[in-house]
Amino acid sequence: MARGRISFALALVLQVVLVLPAVAQTSSTTEKSTKQPSAAQAAQQQKMKDCNAQATAKNLKGDERKKFMSTCLSGSPTAAPAKTTQQEKMTECNKQATAKKLQGDERKAFMSTCLSGSSK
Repeated sequence: MARGRISFALALVLQVVLVLPAVAQTSSTTEKSTKQPSAAQAAQQQKMKDCNAQATAKNLKGDERKKFMSTCLSGSPTAAPAKTTQQEKMTECNKQATAKKLQGDERKAFMSTCLSGSSK
């Protein structure tokens, strides 16, 4: 009985020794082929890096970041700057209205004119 176990163990070890190099060669071949992305994948990866860098530079977080990333990755460059420009206008107009100490209807009228770009 001990001889049967030894023979079985020896056969098992031989199988592992014979199969292991083949598995290692297959996995290294697979790794080499997956490390080189296609041109389209490389372009998408670069676009993702660029959009992430822009979102980080603008300190975007949460839903704003998700929306920006979606717009940026979709490739519509006009949508993202328009939102930022409107936000900048709103901030600037608010500063001016506060500096002029405008309140109520006067403030609303000023903000409307300021945001429309008629006169600042």
